[in-house]
Amino acid sequence: MFYLTATEMLKLLRAREVSAVELLDAHLRRIEEINPEVNAIVTLVAERAREEAREADRDLARGHWRGPLHGLPVAHKDLTDTAGIRTTYGSPLFADHVPVKDAPIVRRMREAGAITVGKTNTPEFGTGSHTVNELFGATRNPYDLSKSAGGSSGGAAAALATGMVALADGSDMGGSLRNPASFCNVAGLRPTPGRVPSPSAIAAWFTLGVSGPMARTAEDLALMMSAVAGFDAASPLSITESGAVFAEPLELDLTGLRIAWSPDLGGLPVDTETAKVTADAPAVLEGLGARVERVDLDLSDAEDAFRVYRAWHYASSFGDLPQDRVGENVRWNVERGREVTGADLARAERLRSGLYQRMGDFFRTYDFLIAPVSQVPPFPVDAPYVSEINGQALPDYLSWMRSAYWISVLHAPAASVPCGFTGGGLPVGVQIVGRPFADMQVLRLAHAFERATGHGTRRPTCR
Repeated sequence: MFYLTATEMLKLLRAREVSAVELLDAHLRRIEEINPEVNAIVTLVAERAREEAREADRDLARGHWRGPLHGLPVAHKDLTDTAGIRTTYGSPLFADHVPVKDAPIVRRMREAGAITVGKTNTPEFGTGSHTVNELFGATRNPYDLSKSAGGSSGGAAAALATGMVALADGSDMGGSLRNPASFCNVAGLRPTPGRVPSPSAIAAWFTLGVSGPMARTAEDLALMMSAVAGFDAASPLSITESGAVFAEPLELDLTGLRIAWSPDLGGLPVDTETAKVTADAPAVLEGLGARVERVDLDLSDAEDAFRVYRAWHYASSFGDLPQDRVGENVRWNVERGREVTGADLARAERLRSGLYQRMGDFFRTYDFLIAPVSQVPPFPVDAPYVSEINGQALPDYLSWMRSAYWISVLHAPAASVPCGFTGGGLPVGVQIVGRPFADMQVLRLAHAFERATGHGTRRPTCR
C-alpha cells in the first residue's frame, strides 16, 4: 500500500476501501522498518498523526472531504516550521526549538487534509546538497546505503523513495529539491518563485530560495501543487493564479514541440555515467513526437550572480548567529556574504537581468530546455562533498552543483524526473526547465516522460 501513488491512495480513501488510520499505520510500520537504515525522518509524531487520521476518518464518515490531500501521510522538511513539532534546521543551536506557527506550505497542506507524520532530515540550515548534520547524522541513499541521498531535501527524497510518506515538502535554492530527487529516483519541482508563497521578515524579495513539492510521480507533484500554490498577500512576489490550475489534466501532445537539449549547460564537467544515462532523454521525447535539438548555451553569467546573491543571503540570515557554533559550510557562506559590496550586488543584478532577457529570447524559440539535474551520480555518504569530476578538481563545495544552481538564477520552473540508472544501479535524473510561470507545462512534460520510461517505478534495494 505504501508504494501506491498519492493519487491512488486518495481514490481508495474516497471509495472508503481504506481508512486514513489504516493508511497511516501502513506508513508508520514502514518507517519503523526502514528509517533506521536510511535516517530520513528525524522527528516522528506518531500519536499526533493517529489522532489526525482518526479525525480525517470521522470527517469522511460525515461526508466531509477536507481537500485534495485528505488523509495522506506526509512529512515536512526540518527547515520548515511546524507548530508544536520540533524544528531544528539541522543545527545544534535549535536542537529543542518548537515553533508556534506553521510555515505557509505546512498550513496549506494541513488545510488540504494531509496528516503530518514528522520531519525530514536536512543539512544545517539547508547548506549544501548532502544531507548530514551534527544532530542527526547522514541520510543514506536507499539505492545504495553507502551513498548520499543528496540535499538539502535529502530526508524527504529518501522517505519518498522507500514508501515512508506519500508526499513531502522541500525547498530549493541551488538544487535542494532537484538534486535529492535525482539521487533517490523520485520527482521534485522547483516552482517559479512566488508560485508557492514563502513570506519572510528578512528577505521578502529574495527569489533564489523557493518551497515546493516532492513526490514519486509528476501527477502527485501536481496534486500537491493544487493544495500549496496560490496567492498570499504576506509574500510580495506571490503569483495571483489559483492553485486549482494544477488539478487540470496532465496529458500533453508533444507533436511539434521544440525542446532544447543541453548535455552540459555550456561546458560544465559531467560525470561519464551521468552523461550516458541522460543522453537517452532526447530519444524518449522524440519518440513522443517532439523535435529535440542540441544547443550550446552560455549560462556562465549565472555563476557570479548566484554566488553573490547566495552569499548576501547567508550574511543577512545567519550572520547574527554565534559563528563559532555553526558548521564550516554555514560559516564559509557568511564570511563570503560579509565581503559582498554594493558594487557586487549591482553587478549580480545586471548579470541576472541580462540573462533573463536572453533566456526570454531562447524560450520564444524553444518550449523547454532539458539537461542533467546533477553533474554526478550519488557520491559516497562519508564524503563531505564532490571534490572532482572526471579527474577535474573543483574549487569548493558548491561547484559540483552548478547544473542545478545556474537554473535557479533563471526565475523558471524546473523539475527533476527519473531518467535511468548507472551501471552500478544508482539513480540519475533529467531536469526539465520551462518558461517562467509555465509550471504546469513542466509537470505535463515530466508526466509524459515518466510514463514513457517507467524509471520511477524501480524500487530501492534496501529491504
